[in-house]
Formats: sequence, structure tokens, C-alpha cells
Amino acid sequence: MANKLKLAVVKMTGCAGCQMEMLRLEEELPALLEVVDFEYFLMAKRENSSGPYDVTFIEGSVSTPRELKELKELRTQSKILIAFGDCACTGCIASILNWIPPSVSAEVYDDFQAIHSKKESFQSIHPLSEYVPIDLHLKGCPPHKNLILEVVRSTLLGAQPKLRQHPVCVECKIKGNVCILTSEHKACMGPVTMAGCGAICPTVNRECEGCYGPMSDANATSLANLFQEIGFTRDEISRRFRKYAGITSAFAKEAGTQ
Repeated sequence: MANKLKLAVVKMTGCAGCQMEMLRLEEELPALLEVVDFEYFLMAKRENSSGPYDVTFIEGSVSTPRELKELKELRTQSKILIAFGDCACTGCIASILNWIPPSVSAEVYDDFQAIHSKKESFQSIHPLSEYVPIDLHLKGCPPHKNLILEVVRSTLLGAQPKLRQHPVCVECKIKGNVCILTSEHKACMGPVTMAGCGAICPTVNRECEGCYGPMSDANATSLANLFQEIGFTRDEISRRFRKYAGITSAFAKEAGTQ
């Protein structure tokens, strides 16, 4: 097919889980490759192009000067720039570093001189939107492969992808799950977390960890108050809100990061 969509998949500070989820498009990949070209994807290709690209998926947050320089270059080389996964969207688990005292880090590293992320200008982890305009935030740790496919399809059609904004609780109701927050008093983040995972954790009787970040109009204070009524300490509650999206405006108050 002529004029295929030129895609790039780039990794910054992250675990590579989002790229692995893209590689899970095993059954869909043959048809996908008829309409798109992966111009840059180090995890999947030996030969890679330097751009420009129609769409760039960037996994990971920014923690070093090199990554910041690369991010700005990719912004100029990309028609559509996608924050791919929670590290890119919200800082995710890596952002917990922002509240770790230097004395704790010193227990692991004797000398920070060679660690660029700990130099004076990079003392914390930030999502991509702190530095450049982002065209689409694809949340999840990692985003489900169906959401990745939805974004690619929508881009090919020149349409907005249908990404859910409602909470995980809706997915629980669709599946007929009993609410483990009210029935078992588990610290489930489902009421304030954006859907898209299919309520994987609550379906196996495990509380939602909040890995898709805040849903639209999330009432974090109300959920935090409920956690406190159930018996969780203030520190336990802060950790729940801090884990994946503590630096977002929706969760910052209850995460204690403002």
C-alpha cells in the first residue's frame, strides 16, 4: 500500500512494558503492516529511520538531559506525538523518586556523579507534557493492546480515538463483579481510575491499583475519606494515590505531593 502511516516507537525512562504490549498485537500485526510502517522501533527492528514520522509513541518519562533533548527533537520530527503509557503520561512508579529523601538513595549509590538523572537540573521525574505539547495521552501500565490498536485505526481514519473516561467501576458492573471496596473493605482505586483494562484486578478479587491514572472528574478526596473510614492510615492512603499518578492535579492533594 502506498503512503503507509510512518510510526516510531521510542523508549525513555520506563520498563519497556508498553512496547511489549504493542508486540502482543500478534494476530493483528500482519494486517497492520499493510497500512503502517514501523520506521523506528529498536525493540523490534534492526534497521531504523531517523524520521520524520507521522506518529510517534514515546514510552517512559524524562529523567536525564539526553532524554529531554531527544524528546524535543522528536516533537519537531512528529506530526502526532503520543505519550505512551503511564510513565509518559503521569510519571508513574518512577515518579516516586521525587519524594525519596537523598539519604535513602545514598543507601544504594555511593556516588551520584555518573548518574545524570541525579544532577542538579534533574532531581525529579516528569511526564512528557512538562516539556513539549502532547497530542494524545494513552494511559495504562501498560495500555491494553486493544487501546493501542484503536489509536492506530483512528489515526488512519483521521478521527479521534474512543478512549474511555469513566471509572473502572463501570467495567466491574458490566462484568457483574461484587464491589470489593464496599463488601470487603479493600482499598480499591476503581472509583477514581480510568477504565480500559477490563477491570482485570477486581475480577480476580484484587483491588484496583490505579494503573490507568485518574478518570475524568475524579473525586479523590471522597475516596480518601472512605478509605479512612474503613480504617486505613493517612500514610497508607497517600501511598495509594502516589503510586501511579501522584504528581497529577487530580491526585496530588491526597498523595501529599502538592
